[in-house]
Amino acid sequence: MYEVATIVHYLFQIYFYMIIVYVLMSWLPNLRENFIGELLAKLVEPYLSPFRRFIPPIMGMLDISPIIALFVLQFAEQGVYAILRLFL
Repeated sequence: MYEVATIVHYLFQIYFYMIIVYVLMSWLPNLRENFIGELLAKLVEPYLSPFRRFIPPIMGMLDISPIIALFVLQFAEQGVYAILRLFL
């Protein structure tokens, strides 16, 4: 079980940091136009788009939906750990 939990932990951490890098890349829009930016957009945007749909930007500029998405991702990781403990 330890090996499976470790793999799950690393996968969640990689996705967590992918979201952070993608959000930081939004501060410099030209960065999103290269290969890495487009790849991150394809991997991260499907997860972020539901949060953006329900959480409007504050004062029209500040988008806090990635912060909420990161919290939900952490809760999902804990849920997966709980399920793994039941089955393994």
